[in-house]
Amino acid sequence: MMAILDQWFWFFLLLPVAALSGWVIGRRGGERHSDSQVSKLSTTYFRGLNYLLNEQPDKAIELFLHIAELDKETFETQVALGHLFRRRGEVDRAIRLHQALVERRDLSDPQKVQALLALGEDYMRSGLLDRAETVFSDLARIDQRAPQALKHLIGIYQAERDWPKAIENATRFEAATGEPMGKLTAQFECELAERQRAAGDMSAARASIARAYAADSTSVRAGMLEGRIDVEAGNDPAAIRAFERAARHDPDYLPEILPQLLPCYERVGDSPGARAFLGEMSEHYRGISPVLALTRLVENEEGVAAARGYLAQQLKDRPSVRGEAALIDLTLAEGADAVATLRDLRHITDQLLVRNPSYRCSRCGFGARSHHWQCPSCKEWGTIKPLLNYAVV
Repeated sequence: MMAILDQWFWFFLLLPVAALSGWVIGRRGGERHSDSQVSKLSTTYFRGLNYLLNEQPDKAIELFLHIAELDKETFETQVALGHLFRRRGEVDRAIRLHQALVERRDLSDPQKVQALLALGEDYMRSGLLDRAETVFSDLARIDQRAPQALKHLIGIYQAERDWPKAIENATRFEAATGEPMGKLTAQFECELAERQRAAGDMSAARASIARAYAADSTSVRAGMLEGRIDVEAGNDPAAIRAFERAARHDPDYLPEILPQLLPCYERVGDSPGARAFLGEMSEHYRGISPVLALTRLVENEEGVAAARGYLAQQLKDRPSVRGEAALIDLTLAEGADAVATLRDLRHITDQLLVRNPSYRCSRCGFGARSHHWQCPSCKEWGTIKPLLNYAVV
């Protein structure tokens, strides 16, 4: 299946090159080529198309390369072949070709920009990020291609973890295109805040968090980071407010938030507040996390039997493997019959939990056992979330 898809990819990539080459052949036939040269090129062109149609892309590529060698002055053909070299992994060859184009004196301004853009993409593909940065920074000053250059610069600064420059270029990109970049900018600000927090500069970290909120007022990450800083500062009431706000913005992150929030409630002695919040979240979040947390509070305050009754009732509406495991634990704690059977069930449940990922990317489906703010697979930010039946509280 992949081989078929690859063949079609090359077909659609090379077809414009083939068509352009054919047009050049016809246009230049009366200008510079002899009849025999035109006939030779025409034959090569049609042979290349035949290879494409018969799913022989490698042979077609070689023929179209031959056409380009015979007609080196055709700008569009050379650019397309440079892209082809890059896609085939021949990045050095693409760089040489595009560098030669950039040095040509007969190019129009749009053609010069197109060649520079292609060269910058070659440098990125080869890992020469400093050279790519230079090319794209120059291009970003040219209005007609600034957005595309800025987008490449954002990618470069993400790879280099240069968050101030990533923020700057994301802001420029939004101004140039009107495309909202607030959520991405907030992630960059949070990365900067994490770094500042690790360095002990809490004032700078709080300033970065404030800018993250300004860029994305519903940033869950900013709220969680603010809550952790407040915990470290010994300000549990402020931490509770920050964590609760983050949870309300996106309840899907409750399994990450509750282990940090619940100890704050405990330290300030606000069990009623904790129960009220968990009850509220149970209405908005279909996962088991707030139910399990509330079950533990009920157990501590009212006893095992009350906790078991509450959990059993909740599991009728939201069945969960982790909920089942908690129910088994409570049943064992009560000393009910069929203890051996329940222990077997507990063992099976544990095995199921070990095999399943705890997090999944909502964009590409990547499964993970630990949380990442940037998906290791598709590189999207803020798309990896806990699964509904995951809880660590």
